[in-house]
Amino acid sequence: MSENLTRLNKYLSEAGYCSRREADRLIDAGRVTINDVVPEMGTKVAPDDVVKVDGEIIGERKQDFVYLAFNKPVGIVCTTDTRVEKDNIIDYINYPKRIFPIGRLDKPSEGLILLTDDGDIVNKILRASNNHEKEYVVTVDKPISQTFIERMAGGIYIEELGKRTKKCEVKKIDKFTFSIILTQGLNRQIRRMCEYLNYEVQTLKRIRIMNIKLDMPLGKYRELTKEEFKTLSELISDSVKTFNPKQVTSRKNRR
Repeated sequence: MSENLTRLNKYLSEAGYCSRREADRLIDAGRVTINDVVPEMGTKVAPDDVVKVDGEIIGERKQDFVYLAFNKPVGIVCTTDTRVEKDNIIDYINYPKRIFPIGRLDKPSEGLILLTDDGDIVNKILRASNNHEKEYVVTVDKPISQTFIERMAGGIYIEELGKRTKKCEVKKIDKFTFSIILTQGLNRQIRRMCEYLNYEVQTLKRIRIMNIKLDMPLGKYRELTKEEFKTLSELISDSVKTFNPKQVTSRKNRR
């Protein structure tokens, strides 16, 4: 019988409710019940158990997963907690199915972010050890020196986080603008790196996540194409499910 049991956080992610990380937060907050009882972290779900979040029954998935690319404007917060944050990404997009962002993009930043209802894919994309690239274009408040480029690329110790950033690719675009490709996602990483070198970020835009490029207008979204998802699956193939072309359509922005 044990092979039919599923960890609660995995159950919620596979049902398309949220990522496993978010599921852990919901469980820890006592918002999840199994058969109307608040469970402990790590509890497993049996096939005949009734799982609820905030009193809403969460059932097994019956539809294909959704994968969206969205050009987030400045001022929108990448959270699914619509009760607390009025300028949240979920209400802004107003997608007809429950989705959640893969990772975050700071409120003062704009650009590409992916959203899905496939909880299993989230950690596979975000896991720093997989070295998945994210590319940004950044403008700062004063002229960019060669020393700045070299130090940003070589790694900077962020005292607040107790970590040194990984070496990365940094290129000067013009007097006040540079591009940077990261393979990790520390909290406010680029802004903290610039602050350490006495530069202040004026604008920050993410233009690429792995093979997915920013190509839609600000505030708009589109579904990933079959080719994009196929390549994405190959890039995370060590731990991702087999690609199913029926899961993805190439319908354009409906917003």
